Amino acid sequence: MDLYEYQAKELFAAHNVPTLPGTVVNTPEDAERAAAEYDTAVVVKSQVKIGGRGKAGGVKFAKTAAEAKEKAEAILGLDIKGHITRKVLVTVASDISEEYYVSYLLDRSNRTFLAMATHEGGMDIEELAVERPEALAKIPVDAIKGVDLAKAKEIVEAGRFPAAVADEVADVLVKLWETFVSEDATLVEVNPLVRDPQDKIVALDGKVTLDENAGFRHPGHADLVDQETENPLEAKAKALDLNYVKLDGEVGIIGNGAGLVMSTLDVVAYAGEKHGNVKPANFLDIGGGASAEVMANGLDVILNDTDVKSVFVNVFGGITACDAVANGIVKALELLGDKATKPLVVRLDGNNVVEGRQILADANHPLVTVVDTMDNAADKAAELANVGA
Repeated sequence: MDLYEYQAKELFAAHNVPTLPGTVVNTPEDAERAAAEYDTAVVVKSQVKIGGRGKAGGVKFAKTAAEAKEKAEAILGLDIKGHITRKVLVTVASDISEEYYVSYLLDRSNRTFLAMATHEGGMDIEELAVERPEALAKIPVDAIKGVDLAKAKEIVEAGRFPAAVADEVADVLVKLWETFVSEDATLVEVNPLVRDPQDKIVALDGKVTLDENAGFRHPGHADLVDQETENPLEAKAKALDLNYVKLDGEVGIIGNGAGLVMSTLDVVAYAGEKHGNVKPANFLDIGGGASAEVMANGLDVILNDTDVKSVFVNVFGGITACDAVANGIVKALELLGDKATKPLVVRLDGNNVVEGRQILADANHPLVTVVDTMDNAADKAAELANVGA
């Protein structure tokens, strides 16, 4: 789960990472009131989960409360790379002597954690990483040892931070690591980490991604979800404990196992090229269990997607045999009743496949078509989606 800047900085403050005061608002009038309370120059910042806000006009300086209102009016509703600004952060402005960059992230390719740091931070950090990658230090972090003061000083040295602020940056790096670990994050980024004229270090901006798989350890993280922008189908699937991602196609997908579902997306996309260029409508992995309840929940989510014109159920029987899956499909359709209105193409293979196909044949449900191979099933699902489009 990606956080907004203001949420990231709230987590920073909870772990004693130095930040500046700020207030989140969603109207120009509230922006004016917030600026008036600070009684100093402020910065009005678009709150969207995407980079490049400054270049897009989403970050504006205001000397007065009245000016903060004007800036908020200009930013609210602003489209930044497809993300609409619905709220802004009014934060105290800071004098900046230098801008730096620091981050911790999960390095999946090397199966470890990685610290990245440079004394050249700011808006052009992406260009720096591409054009002069040697300027961005990358330091592996042992998951067991983590980042103590000695490791933090190693990162500071590798990032070539000025000696005058080296100790303070190291202290911030230790606290950021505490944030990273304590909050079960996969990314903690500060850009820019700034040095003010008094050589104080402040996290002026923040980006945090939390590992939703660790949500059971953090009940409070549920409060960080933006209900206004969360896809309602994804929210419903999450409440049902389904691994679901909404896509922009017409063929609903249900499979058991992430690898199988990913392969199903590919074959449906390929088959769709011959049938009106229809595409997969979602990723839905029901895992190892395909009980009637799980199948009904999955179908309920997919059938409530108005974009879906057909559904492809692709299951390989393993621990859960195909006859159990078939019974789950039949009972799921009974549970859904009139809610089930779109054609289902079912491909079963693996353990007890003959029995599973016979169960579906005996049920003879008008919406269900059983196809023996994955490619043929994908083709049929794409054909039906195109007809129903």
